[in-house]
Amino acid sequence: MKISIPWHELGSEALEALLQDIVTRDGTDYGSIEVSTEQKIKQALQSLKSGKSLLLWDGDLESANLVEKEAFPEN
Repeated sequence: MKISIPWHELGSEALEALLQDIVTRDGTDYGSIEVSTEQKIKQALQSLKSGKSLLLWDGDLESANLVEKEAFPEN
């Protein structure tokens, strides 16, 4: 089961740690241009703030992911 994490209710340190975990996972690809972890976190946070993305908790995998809001219509 996947549920939305209210990212704006997380403390800044917890949110940054969660986003760092997400953007540094194996298989995360940002294309041919090298992007720093700090920049990836800023991009992820901007995507959350703009409403384009959501943080989802996947209970089956016991992990959080950043997904496009359109991909999670229940929200």
